[in-house]
Amino acid sequence: MYSIEEHRQRRAQFYGAIPNFWADLYGAEYALFDYYTLTAREVEQIRAATDRIGHLYRKTAKLLRQLPDETLRLLGFHPDTLPFLRASTLPAETVIARADLVYVDGTFKLIELNADTPTFIRETFDINEQVASFFRMASPNEGAAKNVTKAVRHAVWQSYRLLHCDGEPNVVFTSHEDHMEDRETVRYLQRISGMEAAYVPLHELHVVAEDVPLSGGGVLRRGLYDAEGRRIDVLYRQTYPLEHLVEDRSADGTKVGVQLLELWKEREVALINPLSAFLLQSKAVQALIWGLYEEGNPFFTKEERQWIAEHFLPTYLDEEYFLTKRTMYVQKPAFGREGDTVVIKNGNGEPVAVDSQQTYKDETPVYQQYVPLPETVVKTVNGYETVKLLHTCFLINGKAVGIGLRAGGIITNNLSYYLPVMMKG
Repeated sequence: MYSIEEHRQRRAQFYGAIPNFWADLYGAEYALFDYYTLTAREVEQIRAATDRIGHLYRKTAKLLRQLPDETLRLLGFHPDTLPFLRASTLPAETVIARADLVYVDGTFKLIELNADTPTFIRETFDINEQVASFFRMASPNEGAAKNVTKAVRHAVWQSYRLLHCDGEPNVVFTSHEDHMEDRETVRYLQRISGMEAAYVPLHELHVVAEDVPLSGGGVLRRGLYDAEGRRIDVLYRQTYPLEHLVEDRSADGTKVGVQLLELWKEREVALINPLSAFLLQSKAVQALIWGLYEEGNPFFTKEERQWIAEHFLPTYLDEEYFLTKRTMYVQKPAFGREGDTVVIKNGNGEPVAVDSQQTYKDETPVYQQYVPLPETVVKTVNGYETVKLLHTCFLINGKAVGIGLRAGGIITNNLSYYLPVMMKG
């Protein structure tokens, strides 16, 4: 057994040797130098549950595209996104999605699906393997990074072909430059793609909404450009949410985010994740799926309804069910990140836990049955700590691969730990 001081030193040495990784965030420990072990059966259960959830969401996407605008507004979608939501460009709907799961009564249930801009990618597919190697343990994600590489390359080429262009695409990966986790997540994807691609920060992108005649003759084509004036064919925006994009305005108030979506719609530029991923991002979609199940709607087959019963929690767009049952529930924004604006309430509707950040308080609220997260004890730089576990699993081009763990308090937020995960032989 190592002392806490020795543990700190070993952790600092291990993570310090990994370039451009955010082992500490917000001045606190993020990546634990410890691990949690899953059984082979648990790994199989997580993947099976995630595959089923992915299937249910893909099927629901077809229904969502048939809904009128007013219904999509009730599901929390911004009015400016409505003209773009019904297009489908890639077979898998979303290239990289992540299901957040809770272990309940022998099965895994969905807390939410981040279909549009999931992070936790490098931790799952890269760092986890390095931790496994150090501790000489088996990882449930061994070799899984190749699935990400294949999916990213495939999505880029599929998207580029839709533009009806010739030659090699100008591919750009982008994020906020000043946020290390976002920037290095995107640069990790850029590296493992193995493609000729550039990283360009969001603030250096420039939208040209209409063709511009040039003084020397010729025309600057409408499109998306980088700071050097190069026209971009494919923009990979893994960490920049579309609900933020549509709010983007230039200094003169022009809706440049909406202009970019217009360029996408008219196939002047390709966006990844595609807008079909954003269509599945609203947590209200989970309420729609649960509602169809609860009313016995024939949209879902008997087998699919069994999957919903096993892997979904009661989720609604109002609180009535939980107040009538006088049972604990969670209020969360339809569009939100990292536990921000989440409130846990008792059966009387009184808050018992509130996240310190309330960034998304104006978003459409969604209400979901509360279930306690399982607990374990982990070793931190300050000693042993009891934490609650949130299981995660990625959908890469629709296939369940890449399991991870967040460890924290009653609300999993941006201060929760990354806990490496291993597998019993």
